[in-house]
Amino acid sequence: MYDVVTLGELLIDFTQNGYSSQGNGMFEANPGGAPGNVLAMLNRLGHKTAFIGKVGEDYFGHLLADTLKEVGIDTKGLVFDKDVRTTLALVHTFPDGDRDFSFYRNPGADMMLTPEEVPEEMFEGTRLFHFGTISMTDEPVRSATMRALELAKKHGCLISFDPNLRPPLWKSMDEARAQVLEGLGWCQILKISDNEIQWLTGCEDFDEGVDWIRGRFDIPLILVSMGKEGSRAYYGGAVAEAAPFITSDTVETTGAGDTFCGCVLSYILNHGLEGLTEAELKEMLTFANGAASRITTRKGALKVMPTREEVEILLGLA
Repeated sequence: MYDVVTLGELLIDFTQNGYSSQGNGMFEANPGGAPGNVLAMLNRLGHKTAFIGKVGEDYFGHLLADTLKEVGIDTKGLVFDKDVRTTLALVHTFPDGDRDFSFYRNPGADMMLTPEEVPEEMFEGTRLFHFGTISMTDEPVRSATMRALELAKKHGCLISFDPNLRPPLWKSMDEARAQVLEGLGWCQILKISDNEIQWLTGCEDFDEGVDWIRGRFDIPLILVSMGKEGSRAYYGGAVAEAAPFITSDTVETTGAGDTFCGCVLSYILNHGLEGLTEAELKEMLTFANGAASRITTRKGALKVMPTREEVEILLGLA
């Protein structure tokens, strides 16, 4: 039915966009949330996608639903909550483009998705299911995530996992660690950032961190995103690395990891997960790094994902 289905948070990222005449910061309401961002990139690359999650029955909830439809994401699994408002996040951008988040989610509608609201028919014929840990911070959405994983496994979907750790959303980092480890037990594709793998494994060296994960979980493809240092792919005995595309016009880095992830999943959908060569892994990483670089020059992510042609121009392929 679909190439990729995701479950998780859909929210509004308020990103600073200039100052008023009184010197007050002005914020722009950008539709966001990691699962939707990943799907938006996949749609840009020609894949059929669908989202499962919950938003409030409010202005922002309907804005998000309309945005998903606008970029071509199926909203059959999107539920509206009449009692709880849509989750909001204020994005604080630093001079180098990096950012921090303040969440308005106590509770937020994305937390209220129940297992009964996860439609089994959306997994029938679907090729890949992608998830993160923001849908594992609280009940009932944690149980809804487990239900989706069970259905994905039942229907033979590949499973992709991005921890996408947001410490302020967790009651404790011990609980966060337990849920990340739970996620690792389900996936065949792992995308993890440099700071996340160091936090999880206690290893400063990424090779050692991957060995730590592999010693506990059988994950065929592990991707480490390293920000301004590029990215690596670990597959069987092969390790591929690709340099980043540093740009002087970076605005903010929100969505860069999701853009990278969407490109990697697109490559796997097109080439399969079997018999990948080191050259193919490097090709995959290079394109994903290029796309991630492009998204850093724009505010927001979900509505402004780069096209294949844009990335190919950056890579000198078009």
